[in-house]
Amino acid sequence: MGVLEGAFLGLVQGLTEFLPISSSGHLAIVGTLIGAQDPGAAFTAISQLGTEAAVILYFRRDIARIITRWVRSLAGRVPRDDPDARMGWLVILGTIPIGVLGLVFQDAIETTLRGFAVIATTLWVFALLLGAADRVGRKERTLDRLTWKHGLLFGLAQSMALIPGVSRSGGTITMGLLLGYTREAAARYSFLLAIPAVVLSGFYQLYDEVSTGAAIAWAPTAVATLVAFAVGYAVIAWLMRFITTHSYTVFVVYRIALALVVYVLVLAQVLPAWHGTSFG
Repeated sequence: MGVLEGAFLGLVQGLTEFLPISSSGHLAIVGTLIGAQDPGAAFTAISQLGTEAAVILYFRRDIARIITRWVRSLAGRVPRDDPDARMGWLVILGTIPIGVLGLVFQDAIETTLRGFAVIATTLWVFALLLGAADRVGRKERTLDRLTWKHGLLFGLAQSMALIPGVSRSGGTITMGLLLGYTREAAARYSFLLAIPAVVLSGFYQLYDEVSTGAAIAWAPTAVATLVAFAVGYAVIAWLMRFITTHSYTVFVVYRIALALVVYVLVLAQVLPAWHGTSFG
C-alpha cells in the first residue's frame, strides 16, 4: 500500500465511520478493488483513531463534563446519580461487551469474518434491521432516561460491529431506535460509546503489531489516520444535523444496493467470497 492508497482509504474511513454503512466493510471492498488488498483489521483499528479524535473534538464539552462529574462522583463531591456521572458509568458498562468479545473472537475477526460473502450478507441484513427500527421505534426517549439495562444492550449491539459490514454506528443506532430513543439521542450515545472501544482497540492493535515485529505500512497508515480525522469531523457535523429532519432510509437503500454489487463482484470473482481465497 502506498501513501496515495492510504490517503484514499483514509477518506473512505472518514466518510463511512459515522454513517450507518460500515467503515470496515468499505475499507475491505475499496482496498481490494484499488489493488491495496483488504487493509486488514489492524489498519482499520489504527486509522479509526483518527475518526475517534474527531469525535472527541466535536463532543469535547460533553466529554469534559462527563469525565469531570464522574471523577467528582468517585470522591463524593457530586451525587452518584448525577446524569453526567451516570453517563460515565454507562459508557464503561457499554464498552465491556465489545472488549470481551473482541479478545475472544480476535482470530475470526481478522480472518474468517473478513470474507466478502459475509460482508455482503451483513450489509443487507442489518440494513433491513435499521429500516425496521427506524420505522417502528417510538423515538421519544432522551439520554437522561438511559437505563443500565439499555446501556448494556447498546454495548452488545456495538460488539456486532466486530463483523465487517455490520457498522458500529448502525448497530448501536438500530438498538437505540428499537428501545425507543430519538434519532439524535441514539446517535449521540453511539458516538460517545465508541470512544473507549475504538481508542483501546487501536492502541492494542498497534502494540500487537509492533511487539510481534509485523511489517506495518507506517506512512500510509499515518496519512490515512490524518485524512480520516479531517473528513470524519465534517461527517459528524453533517449527520447530527441530517437526522433531526430525515430518516435513515437513504442509508438502508445504499446498504442493500452495495450488498448486491458485492455479491455480483464475488460471483464474477473480482472479490473473494472467503478470506484467503485465491483465483489463481
